[in-house]
Amino acid sequence: MASRSCGASASALVVLCSVLVLAPHAAAKKPLVPAIFVFGDSLLDVGNNNHLANCNISCQANYPRYGIDLPSHNNKPTGRFSNGYNLADQLAQKLGFAESPPPFLSLSKSNASVFTGINFASGGSGLLPTTGIQACGQVFPMSEQVGNFTSLVGRMYGIGDKLISESLIFISAGSNDLFEYAEFAVAHPNTSRNDTEFLQGLIASYTSYVKELYAAGAMKFSVLSPSLVGCCPYQMKVGEDSRDLDQYGCFRLGNTLSKQLYPMIASMLQELSMELPGMSYSLGDAIVMGEFVFSYSNFTLNHACCGAGKFGESLCNSTVPLCQDRSSYFFWDRFHPTDAASAITANELFSDASGNFVHPINVQQLVAPAPRP
Repeated sequence: MASRSCGASASALVVLCSVLVLAPHAAAKKPLVPAIFVFGDSLLDVGNNNHLANCNISCQANYPRYGIDLPSHNNKPTGRFSNGYNLADQLAQKLGFAESPPPFLSLSKSNASVFTGINFASGGSGLLPTTGIQACGQVFPMSEQVGNFTSLVGRMYGIGDKLISESLIFISAGSNDLFEYAEFAVAHPNTSRNDTEFLQGLIASYTSYVKELYAAGAMKFSVLSPSLVGCCPYQMKVGEDSRDLDQYGCFRLGNTLSKQLYPMIASMLQELSMELPGMSYSLGDAIVMGEFVFSYSNFTLNHACCGAGKFGESLCNSTVPLCQDRSSYFFWDRFHPTDAASAITANELFSDASGNFVHPINVQQLVAPAPRP
């Protein structure tokens, strides 16, 4: 299990506090928010898992061919589960930053670039503290991601309140919880289960994290729901093997759980926004986004760009086939989108004006300065 000792000493936190207080004055071109703080899983991880000694290779992305299209890092792997920029980078770019802020677990070694926030996300992690342990060996769970953030803010002794309240909290979490639950159900078909109770447990954890972040001073939340988790190549294989496929050729149980979870997340955020004074949010409906992609896009959808097997469901490394036109593939590896696919999601999160994909407001509206009276 990941802990603060994995690269997060108390002295490092104090150093980060002093650096973060200077954040509003650091950028030559002022971004739309002073900083962005990122929480969640591998869609957003920019290298935290690189610093976990017991995290196995299947939950890391610090080897070729990851990063093959990442020019800002010399086309080398950084721990991003993508061929290039990931969703955290691309939303950060929409906000006026060069890319995602650095991974938290790297900051005890190098803290020179912490002017725009911190990325706490960890591949394999979930809303539950045990999620990812069996598959990855070690992750940086949401409970510790949020705990380290609140410890950091607590060491700022009130002088960073304005920075935190005006910054963006970006969260994408829950997919790995659904993966594990659905795969366990397939592997143990005679075990009774209560899907509603399981999903309510996820929401209870999610609620506690949002409240903890709010108590630390966070006010602006951009949340992306889990998408059609049954449609990633690895889960398509699970669906085919278990003969449980939906109309998209995806793992039906995984997608059913995703569809049930979204309205629960929406209700949670709406209720919290009424309960917590000053809290505002933007919720990306990744279910509708995914259905649109599978119904209307020209992406290659049923095979990963990097991977072997019928669905490209193997690990992505230098020994397996690689597609040449990454922009035509939705999935980069067996779980994660290409940078081209992530760019579409980032654009919708930031500027969707239709209300089809983002509710009740988009991120651009979320971070806009309040009108003067």
